[in-house]
Amino acid sequence: MAAQEDRIIYSHIGLEGWNASIEKYIESGGYRILAETVKRPREELCDEMSKSNVKGRGGAGFPIGRKWSLLDRKSGKPIYLVCNADESEPGTCKDRLIIYEDPHRLIESIMCAAYAINAAQAFIYIRGEYINGYRVLIEAIEEAKKKNFVGKNVCGGDYSCEITVTRGAGCYVCGEETGLLSSLMGGRAYPRIKPPYFPAVMGIYDCPTIVNNVESLCWVPIVFDKGGEAVSKIGVPGDPGTHIWGVSGQVQKPGRYEIATGACTLGELLYDLCGGPLAGRRFKAVIPGGSSMKILRWDEKFNFKMPDGSMKEIRTEDIPLDSGSFMQCGTAIGSCGIIVMDNTVDMVEAAANLAQFYAHESCGQCTPCREGTMWMSRIATRICEGWGRKEDVDLLKSVADNIVGRTICALGEGAAWPIQSNVAKFKDEYCAKIERQKKDGGQGRLDNNAYRLI
Repeated sequence: MAAQEDRIIYSHIGLEGWNASIEKYIESGGYRILAETVKRPREELCDEMSKSNVKGRGGAGFPIGRKWSLLDRKSGKPIYLVCNADESEPGTCKDRLIIYEDPHRLIESIMCAAYAINAAQAFIYIRGEYINGYRVLIEAIEEAKKKNFVGKNVCGGDYSCEITVTRGAGCYVCGEETGLLSSLMGGRAYPRIKPPYFPAVMGIYDCPTIVNNVESLCWVPIVFDKGGEAVSKIGVPGDPGTHIWGVSGQVQKPGRYEIATGACTLGELLYDLCGGPLAGRRFKAVIPGGSSMKILRWDEKFNFKMPDGSMKEIRTEDIPLDSGSFMQCGTAIGSCGIIVMDNTVDMVEAAANLAQFYAHESCGQCTPCREGTMWMSRIATRICEGWGRKEDVDLLKSVADNIVGRTICALGEGAAWPIQSNVAKFKDEYCAKIERQKKDGGQGRLDNNAYRLI
């Protein structure tokens, strides 16, 4: 059976005659759930979110209800809700479609979540490059305020909450929640050590704060409407709901595909929905969750634990599309941004490209990340430019190994994991490239360019 989409979050995307206006959204049943939500007890709503077991869709995969349960509600301080719309992970492109084409879904979701946690103020922190998305949200919020869905006395009740949209400054590390909060407060986007700066206890203005990503928040009204138990039965039990997979790279039909968890395999997604590899080519590798996850060779095999407890050998293309299955295979779904590489891709150059990105985006606060990302970039670039040495292959992996687990935020892991796995799984390509360059006379020369020296 061919893979099929199950559009829940994307139910309006691509509909004939659809537009981003509030009239179209209300006509489709929009804001009905918010009107019902503000009449319900907050404890009941938070319990429904916990029962659903829906995990955050921003990359870390922490259950939304559990995050809400960690809020310090006894501090007496105001509670804040922050929507993380930064989406600056390479290969990730799912949230912006909601922002651009279905903004009122996001606004209703934010207001439902804000009421449930009793937030005094909500913020949307949007990636600076999404300038049109920023304008769309500003216009949509004004529309919602005129209809009494945002602002004072929401839907005629006692609850009031404003939404403020803030543009980021094009910094990748702002996707990390504490770095985002630092930026939102007007400071440098320096991630903060957790604890004590666990946002649910000490977030923006040192007050209890919930940070959820766009897709995560869009599940809130669905859970409130259908009930947590019903939503928990969509897809696989350990990872309920759907995931929106953003597929980029060398496939016939790159795009965004919403699929119930576990409903199909990676191969079925790439062949049935994405049309397979480009003509005359074959798949070589994939990064399953944006650029920061560990790479998988297309010809890899894994000892996989099946739902009935038995073990079975599967290939990369047989991996079911859910978080637990990818973890079994030594990687993670992250932000569900699948980057596909075919047999025309030079894996050393791919590694150098990623290393350069992370070296540029490191905030510089942690020495292992600041120095390590720079040296990964220099070593990989040196190999690509014909100055590689045989020992550089192990040196590159060693630098990556010494970043992991030694930084304040996960940017260090995100920079190191793709390099670690790339070198480990395609070491033959690195060695062959260096050997070819040596025969061509490019080996062993030194000059004053620092990146070519250790």
